[in-house]
Amino acid sequence: MNADSRDDLHSFQVNLTGVVDLLSKHIYSSPRVYLRELLQNGRDALAARVELDGADASRGIRITPLSEHNDTFRFQDDGIGLTADEMTELLSTVGRSSKRDIFDLPRSDYLGQFGIGLLSCFMVADQIVIQSRSARGSAPVEWIGNSDGTFSVRELEGDLPIGTTVSLKPRFDQHDLLGTSTVLALAKTFAEFLPVGVRVDLPGGGVDTVTHDAPFLDAHTATASELLTYGRELLGVDPFAAIPLSVPGTSTTGVAYVLPHSPPPGARQANRVYLGRMLLSENVDALLPDWAFFVRVVLNSTSLTPTASRESLVDDDILEHTRAAIGTVLRQWVLEMAARHPAQLNDFVQIHSLALKSLVIHDEELAKFITPWLSVETTLGRMTIESLTRDHTQLRYAETVDEFRQIASIASPDRPVINGGYIYDTEIARLLPTLVNGLTVDRVSVLDELDFLEVPPLDARSLVAKLEDRASAVLADAGCAVIVRGVPATDVTGLYLADPEVLRSIDRRAAREISRPGLWKDVLGKMDAFAEERLASDGTSKSLARLCLNWNNPVVVTLSTLRDDAVFSRTIELLYVQALLTSQRPLSVRDRAMMTNSMSDLIAMSVALGDSLPESSSL
Repeated sequence: MNADSRDDLHSFQVNLTGVVDLLSKHIYSSPRVYLRELLQNGRDALAARVELDGADASRGIRITPLSEHNDTFRFQDDGIGLTADEMTELLSTVGRSSKRDIFDLPRSDYLGQFGIGLLSCFMVADQIVIQSRSARGSAPVEWIGNSDGTFSVRELEGDLPIGTTVSLKPRFDQHDLLGTSTVLALAKTFAEFLPVGVRVDLPGGGVDTVTHDAPFLDAHTATASELLTYGRELLGVDPFAAIPLSVPGTSTTGVAYVLPHSPPPGARQANRVYLGRMLLSENVDALLPDWAFFVRVVLNSTSLTPTASRESLVDDDILEHTRAAIGTVLRQWVLEMAARHPAQLNDFVQIHSLALKSLVIHDEELAKFITPWLSVETTLGRMTIESLTRDHTQLRYAETVDEFRQIASIASPDRPVINGGYIYDTEIARLLPTLVNGLTVDRVSVLDELDFLEVPPLDARSLVAKLEDRASAVLADAGCAVIVRGVPATDVTGLYLADPEVLRSIDRRAAREISRPGLWKDVLGKMDAFAEERLASDGTSKSLARLCLNWNNPVVVTLSTLRDDAVFSRTIELLYVQALLTSQRPLSVRDRAMMTNSMSDLIAMSVALGDSLPESSSL
């Protein structure tokens, strides 16, 4: 750029009304933050005065809300104060300071931040009056700013105490935000742990001191009772445990409270974060590793970076380091509990097994300690992994709940199957051979398990073949073939067996049956057609579900010799529906109709048979 072109440059003109609108509608979540900004300014001013002339316990912040006898809100601090030049600088800080942008909000420069905090007051008042006297020895000054962007600065006669007073007269719709009850509640929310005294004047002449000590600020020296008491206030229930946190690299301290109940997977992590003891938010959800949803954290930091609204954290390297460090502390706590307090670990696992399963599949060292305590559903019942792997060297797993339910009815007790259909359980099953020497774990399917069922004896093969053909013909319209095998449980008449591809096809067909004519019904039809074409291209016949009749059950044996086709058909249909219900499969419209018609026909046949018997006969 040459010198001549510089003559064409112009400064941006800032529309203060537009900036305030931007703050209130797009940056801050609510006008309520005006008090937080004033509190932060007051705290910074007091810190700056300590650097200038030392600490003084009598200094602090005093807030006078609106009341019946007071039409002006006042915020007074005993901080470093402002000079006339600094007052004039406020507007340039807001609009066009070369040192600071409106969205660049570090706390290192008190004057610049004062300007930013000042803007938030325009969300509740059309005029701001600031009276201040600097501790550096200048005359007291007054700054009056208006929401239309105009302001004035003048020196005041007389004497004012060192510090700053901000006076606001509320806009017509913001009286409540400046009233006593709201101001007191906001002050306690934002400033209860500030290192300076904050007092709120009450209408009757009294004063409420807002600030007090916070045990989580020094959790390593606070007593267990103090931490648990604060945790009870935070959670509303007694926490399972309180874990002190410290991340020196980011000047972060706090407490992680282990929840006494299991939150749903993916639940938002509502953690409370303070920056310099000022509340940032009660719902920070990026502070912990994803697997750590079994804790709620409260902490204070002087290094974490707030967003422009100062209501959440910027996800930068500092936050990533803090998140990793907190994860390490939580992980170490679990390891120590496993080594020193097994009974407590057992209780913890019972409550937070899902979180632990998520953790162990990503942490090899932790998996060695924790996995034996976890439990899984198996064909032998729910068992801990420790007892399961102690008694068996060969395990299998089903990837879906549907497959497991089908396999559970036919699996041999000496070859247990893990239900991998629940979240993380398939991954846990696959991980086991790396944790237990000599253990093998294989995936099993419904069709694989059929190979282990007993084939009927040779002298019954002819009857069995006819039974399979007759029954398959009855269920042809239902898309189900019939096979006969010997199932160990003699009270089981039949099992409904289908691999995942068949189940998906059945679900698509059921959805298509209840869908109205239109695009979605056509899409489901094309999906079915594509699946059948793929099977044909693989040289596979149409995939069918199977009704496995149990040759060890007397009803099935009787069916093989039954000549009455009507009774045979209705009985097979009822056994088919019974097998569907036993496997917890939903009944389609066709299935329900089949059940109703079969029962009606069998009842009608029974009544007709009873009417045809001689009166002297008895059952």
